[in-house]
Amino acid sequence: MSPKTKLVVICGPTGSGKTGFAIRLARWFNGEIVGADSMQIYRCMDIGTAKPTPAEQAAAPHHMIDIVDPDQAFDAAAYAKMATDAIGRIIDRGRPAMVVGGTGFYIKALLHGLFEQAPSDPAVRRRLKQQAASQSPGALHRRLEKIDSTAAARIHPNDTYRILRALEIFAVTGEPLTVFQQRHGFREQRYHTLEIGLTWPRPILYDRINQRVDAMMDLGFPDEVRHLLDMGYGRDLKSMQSLGYRHLAAVIHGESSLADAVTLLKRDHRRYAKRQLSWFGNRESIHWLSPEQAVPAGDLVRGFIS
Repeated sequence: MSPKTKLVVICGPTGSGKTGFAIRLARWFNGEIVGADSMQIYRCMDIGTAKPTPAEQAAAPHHMIDIVDPDQAFDAAAYAKMATDAIGRIIDRGRPAMVVGGTGFYIKALLHGLFEQAPSDPAVRRRLKQQAASQSPGALHRRLEKIDSTAAARIHPNDTYRILRALEIFAVTGEPLTVFQQRHGFREQRYHTLEIGLTWPRPILYDRINQRVDAMMDLGFPDEVRHLLDMGYGRDLKSMQSLGYRHLAAVIHGESSLADAVTLLKRDHRRYAKRQLSWFGNRESIHWLSPEQAVPAGDLVRGFIS
């Protein structure tokens, strides 16, 4: 991919209105949308991921949605490769490509490439998995905090896959994951980008998030989780440990009331939005706009692609 290839990026926290905003811009400029969401990649996980509806996907071509099953392995490297291919096809059609989503690491991997893969050891990985089976994710996360507080700050305590990988790197090399990433520095510039970030004043954003969770429940989110469990997708899967799915799986297994789970889910979504804002806030290249400023955003895109 030529470094001169132009790419529009629309990012921001959960609940900020990225989907509708991006569809509007895509229709104005005959563009195509490349998703950058680490959960919308999974088939059968629609309501809890706030996946674009069939009508929204029909309004503008979408890519990188519904590409793997919930029990398939997928990471930022796989995302960057597949998204790069999708962008290439869009550009070949003579249409603007618009990367849209809130998974900052996916976006960073796509725009700048990934650091060289750190060494691994199957024996160490097996030992860590055995330890994980007898410990809570919180205990593993506290262990990571002691050896790599920077990595621990950006990895959710329930993200067992990433916690174990960071612990494996340290066990094999004696160096934290953060050291490998700092050596890389994400200095490669794979595209010429226009980055637009969407957000609201914090109280409004949090209210939107609370309303979104209520809407998910009204749409049948508990039934979606129950269906996934009935299909054989276990609670220990990376996908099923994500926001909402782990909360409602606990309800279905009688470990929590629905009311308590909804309250906890709203809180955790707000905390996730706060982490997203911190992540994107470190990118000085982002033009921050209100989701109500589609016309100014259109002016930016017009000037950029022309």
